[in-house]
Amino acid sequence: MFYRENGQFKTSYRADQQVFPILQDKVAIWLLIAAAFIVVPLLATDYFYLAILTPLVIMSLAALGMNILVGYCGQISLGSGAFMAVGAYGAYNFVARVPGMPLIAALILGGLCATLFGILFGLPSLRVKGLYLAMATLAAQFFSDWMFLRIKWFTNDSPSGSVSVSDLAVFGMPIQSPQSKYLFCLTLLVIIAILAKNLVRSAIGREWMAIRDMDVAASVIGIRPMYAKLSAFAVSSFIVGVAGALWGFVHLGAWEPAAFSSDISFKLLFMVIIGGLGSIMGSFFGAAFIVVLPIVLNLLLPAIAGMFGMHISTAGISHAELIVFGVLIVWFLIVEPHGIAKLWSTGKQKMRVWPFPH
Repeated sequence: MFYRENGQFKTSYRADQQVFPILQDKVAIWLLIAAAFIVVPLLATDYFYLAILTPLVIMSLAALGMNILVGYCGQISLGSGAFMAVGAYGAYNFVARVPGMPLIAALILGGLCATLFGILFGLPSLRVKGLYLAMATLAAQFFSDWMFLRIKWFTNDSPSGSVSVSDLAVFGMPIQSPQSKYLFCLTLLVIIAILAKNLVRSAIGREWMAIRDMDVAASVIGIRPMYAKLSAFAVSSFIVGVAGALWGFVHLGAWEPAAFSSDISFKLLFMVIIGGLGSIMGSFFGAAFIVVLPIVLNLLLPAIAGMFGMHISTAGISHAELIVFGVLIVWFLIVEPHGIAKLWSTGKQKMRVWPFPH
């Protein structure tokens, strides 16, 4: 009886088209945001910030960008790690070469560098699709690895391709403590998520979904495939590039091209699949699942092995993570191809009719 929209009348088209037209959804989201900004800083430890919260927030942002391209526009990409690397190194070069460059401006410019890179490697989407497009975007991963290792200008003449940043500050406020890093990343995530939610509900978002469902029919009704696909690559690459800059600047502090290897591209794809394709909320679910699961396994597996008088090594735990990831991906593809977001949506639908039969 709690989750009912009965009696919530809409008196205008604007009210009917709200992001959260049901009052309970709106209250729940605001409570969740308030908890993330107020309650979590009161309870979390430095380890919790560094190992879980900050990586989770940044990966949620990257998965959000990935979902726009793969989930909403239906363009398979395996080059998101390269887009993150371009965003990180682009922001680093602006900070290193422009005196007094603000951090926010550097992050935006790094995202724009990733946008150009994404559009360049999104051009094959105009001709190919499916597995062929995945291979074309995977080429971006190898190209970025070569570029940042061999062209020393991008790494400020560093022989190994490693770079570092320090003394981060926003509007004169230092971003040094684990708590400040978490709050800064969380603020950017909330802003970009709200913008992305409105974007996918707009005309361009409907064009992306039309291309995803049937590109031939979309072109027949007047949608330009070139504009829709390249705009999806541009928006997705920008968000992923900003996430990459945050990953390098805020989470790592010092990094090299291997920090944005193909592994991170596959992890982002797994986040989108497990969380739910074409769902903003699914991006958060998938990121939470992929980030938290290894930590849970690292804690549970030794305890379970100890109960049976056995010992499991660190390598064994790492192998167990890969096995669990593989099994879960296959399970989600077979049992619930729409991911955790679909389970959440089904649960809300059941709450609407409870206690009556569905």
